[in-house]
Amino acid sequence: MRVIVAAVGKPREPLAAAIREYETRAARYWPLEVVEVREEPGRSGTTAEQVREREGERLAERLPGGAHVVACEVDGRRLSSEEFSSWLQGERERGRDVAFVIGGAYGLGPAVRERARTRLSVAPWTLPHELARLVLAEQLYRAGSIVRGEPYHK
Repeated sequence: MRVIVAAVGKPREPLAAAIREYETRAARYWPLEVVEVREEPGRSGTTAEQVREREGERLAERLPGGAHVVACEVDGRRLSSEEFSSWLQGERERGRDVAFVIGGAYGLGPAVRERARTRLSVAPWTLPHELARLVLAEQLYRAGSIVRGEPYHK
C-alpha cells in the first residue's frame, strides 16, 4: 500500500518547510509519494472552470491505476483523527494504494472528481491549497501515530 498526495502547485515558504516536515514524519508510517503538477496560469479570458479542468487533467494523468482516489474538498466527509486513522489502516490491510488529491485555487476538475471514490474534508472551511496540504500531511502523521499507539495524539 502506498499513500499518494497529489496536489496542484509547489508550496511556497514558510508553508513548504512545514509541509516537508510533516510529510517526512508521515513517511515513517505510510509509504508516501508526493506528486505535484503545475498550476494553470491565470490568463485574461481564462475561466475558473477552464483552470479546474486543465489542472484536473494533469492530476488525473498522475494518479496510479487502481488507487482509491480521495478528493479533498470542503464539502466532503468529515472524520475525526481516530476515524481517519482507522479508515486508512483498513485500506492498508486491504492492500490498496490511496491517492489524496488537492486541487488548486479553483478546486478540483471533473477528471479527478469522476475518479474519486471518496470525498474528504480536511477542514470545515475553504483553505488555500497549500494549507490544505499541510493539514493533510499532519493528519497522515497523526494517523500513523494513532495506529501504533504512540503518544503524539493526545
